[in-house]
Amino acid sequence: MWRRVAQILGLLLCILGWVFVGCTLAMDHWRVAQLGGQGGSSVVVTAWYWSDLWKDCYEDSTAVVNCVDFRLMWTVKSYIHAVRGLLVIGLCLGLIGTVLTFFGLECTNIGGDQRSNDRMLGTASALHLVGCVSDLAAYCLYINRVAAAFLHSKADPSKLSYEIGPPLYLGLVGSFLILLGSTLHCATACRVNHPKSRPPMVPFICERGDEKEVLREHKLICAPSNVSNDSRNIFTYKTASVVTV
Repeated sequence: MWRRVAQILGLLLCILGWVFVGCTLAMDHWRVAQLGGQGGSSVVVTAWYWSDLWKDCYEDSTAVVNCVDFRLMWTVKSYIHAVRGLLVIGLCLGLIGTVLTFFGLECTNIGGDQRSNDRMLGTASALHLVGCVSDLAAYCLYINRVAAAFLHSKADPSKLSYEIGPPLYLGLVGSFLILLGSTLHCATACRVNHPKSRPPMVPFICERGDEKEVLREHKLICAPSNVSNDSRNIFTYKTASVVTV
């Protein structure tokens, strides 16, 4: 019972994290810079410069937004392309892992026997883990670029001082949820593939006749069957049932 609950919980965590990561691709304000708004002046003018993976925008105090899209691929910075590619790879691997997880769950009974289900679940957890690493690499790369630009702006006041926005925090939370869900799936699959060691089986010998033997707290029922071959009776014995006393 606990295995089914852990597998369903892991699937929900992976799906929730995958949705969070997917939402960050369409969200704005990946990095934000503010101009003006300083106290002590007679006229307070506030403006925001913010960027995402697809455009650069300017917003003034009247809520008017002007954006410039990244039209040409070769005009976009290389790290933006790297972040896009890593996020798309992570989303694709997460989608494949989610489908395999659905087929490998114990409660669905779609993937086949228990061993094949566990293999599917282990493969799905590996795909989720690789996708999580890809997403984390994308977010860390973008944060590194924003931090480097922030340090350069401190040295040169003429440059904008950007800060990281909400999509990066949401993406990091989604990556953590995917990591937690894949860990649960891997734990349930490995527990079945490596069960606890059992005590060795007790050897037994059956004698002819309708007898019941008790060997070391095991009750064994033997059923004889007669087969005639060349006018000779050959007695074969087969175990009918084994019941623990």
